Amino acid sequence: MQNEKVVLITGAAKRVGATVARSLHAHGMRVIIHYSTSSDQAHALRDELNQARPNSASCIQANLLDHATKLSQVIATAVETWGQLDVLINNASSFYPTPLGQITEENWEDLIGTNLKAPLFLAQAAAPYLTKQQGCIINMVDIHAQQPLKSYPVYCAAKAGLLMLTKALAKELGPHVRVNAIAPGPVLWPDQQNELDKSMQEKIISRTLLKRPGSPEDIAKAVNFFIFQAGYVTGQILAVDGGRSLNF
Repeated sequence: MQNEKVVLITGAAKRVGATVARSLHAHGMRVIIHYSTSSDQAHALRDELNQARPNSASCIQANLLDHATKLSQVIATAVETWGQLDVLINNASSFYPTPLGQITEENWEDLIGTNLKAPLFLAQAAAPYLTKQQGCIINMVDIHAQQPLKSYPVYCAAKAGLLMLTKALAKELGPHVRVNAIAPGPVLWPDQQNELDKSMQEKIISRTLLKRPGSPEDIAKAVNFFIFQAGYVTGQILAVDGGRSLNF
């Protein structure tokens, strides 16, 4: 049994997931970096963290759209790495528009699969290990889980499901495992530049109460809070959005 807490972060090879991984590693945790296709980024991050502290980071490749039994294998592999699992962060997500009239079953399977199905089955498989460690689960939802975004009905429905799943899992897994969620606002724009042009970005920022975008580091600080400081908090959704959710 290791002294350091062990965290599994899905979709941790880049963007917000990588920032969270670096932050938790800096706080002394051992980090398991899940990735699907971003192999180069994941292994570069692993090497970076291991250079800073030997034997403190590893990688797991998995397609989160796989059958539930394969998702349970992800958890089993994570636990085998250092013999324990203290924190599961369901960060991986698919995000793209699905305007009504153009939605395909493939869109549904992808968006529901990555944003709702995978977090559920990963949580279910991780529950016994998290219970043993008195650990926690953190889900990444979205302010659009409660306020729909035009042309994104399937994504919004998936994140709304994850929001309720967070509360349901908190009931199912208490008192031994805490389950909370973070709902980011405009902290990082999509990789696909054409999805949100400059004028739309400015419009979104103008609707925040703080009149500025956030950063991945803001999300990492919220994650740190839930893991290290919020021992009496479960079933909660923390909006890290500069007040955007109050100003739709």
